[in-house]
Amino acid sequence: MPNRIYFDNAATTCLDPQVLEAMMPYLTSCYGNPSSIYSYGRESRLAVENARKTVAKILNAHPAEIFFTSGGTESSNTAITAAVRDLGCKRIITSPIEHHATLHTVKYLFNKGEVDLSYLKISPTGDIDLNDLEHLLAESKENCLVTLMHANNEIGNMVDIHALGEICRKYNAVFHSDTVQTVGHFPFDLRNTPVHFITGSAHKFHGPKGVGLLYINENVKIKPFMHGGSQERNMRAGTENLYGIVGFAKALETATTNYEKDASYIKSIKLYMMEQVKKNITGVSFNGDPLGNSLYTVLSVNFLKTEKSDMLLFNLDINNICASGGSACTSGADVGSHVIREINNNPDQVTVRFSFSKNNTKEEVDTVVEKLREMI
Repeated sequence: MPNRIYFDNAATTCLDPQVLEAMMPYLTSCYGNPSSIYSYGRESRLAVENARKTVAKILNAHPAEIFFTSGGTESSNTAITAAVRDLGCKRIITSPIEHHATLHTVKYLFNKGEVDLSYLKISPTGDIDLNDLEHLLAESKENCLVTLMHANNEIGNMVDIHALGEICRKYNAVFHSDTVQTVGHFPFDLRNTPVHFITGSAHKFHGPKGVGLLYINENVKIKPFMHGGSQERNMRAGTENLYGIVGFAKALETATTNYEKDASYIKSIKLYMMEQVKKNITGVSFNGDPLGNSLYTVLSVNFLKTEKSDMLLFNLDINNICASGGSACTSGADVGSHVIREINNNPDQVTVRFSFSKNNTKEEVDTVVEKLREMI
């Protein structure tokens, strides 16, 4: 297999060897069902609860506020649906550039007639208009759910989660934030963050796929989304993904321990890529606010559309370079990106998202830029 250059870490990351090592006993000898009462089961139950304590401590939350799910999509579905059905929210305020896990859920509830739906104005750089949010909440007669992502998975823009939370608190709105791109990449202090629900997904920070997190603030009482058992303190039926949960905690622990070193290294790769692309290719521009309040892992680049660049992603793939055109969750069906359409609907440009991890190097950037030059 030729050497692959993997620049699609916002879609998923490779499993950290330390995480695999922590998971191995639960894939082999410690296979008891956490709900069983004999020692095998108790061992597994202990592993789940220790993982919960680890995650809670890192996020500065209470262990009783941490629920393990199958991933960010399930977590967002659970939070949004519960806000409407259990917390009495009759209106949802969101943005047109959320992840589909949010957009499709709110659309479904709207189409069923369960809620009114409002989309916030977005600036040309992809920032949320906080004045618009305040205006909508002030004029709203009904209970509102505000659901806004902490960082955009395609362009990298970040919101000030505290400022958002304070606006929501002022108008008694329920606040859910999709933090899938930031849990494991930024420090959290949930005891001091005005938010009702946040989400996480282990595979975004070198953990396993198929395991996620839903934080539910202890003052929020909702009913389960999945029925059929008393797992996760009656909140999520189904046998726990034991090795996934152990892997989630280990991945979060590893990411947190090395946060400062990794973050500054990954940011240097992103800035180097920006510089090299600008230097070597004419007519490039960047989406979002890559030098401002932005994910250090994501760089969204626009290239001028030519006969050559039209097949850019395909040609990168042929050259063993992994990148994405928009969000990975829809990259199979090339309908283009709803995020890019919303902020930069320019038919004369081709957009590629490059996203980086601690395993990438400047040499890889040089190779990719060289290939881009040949292709464009």
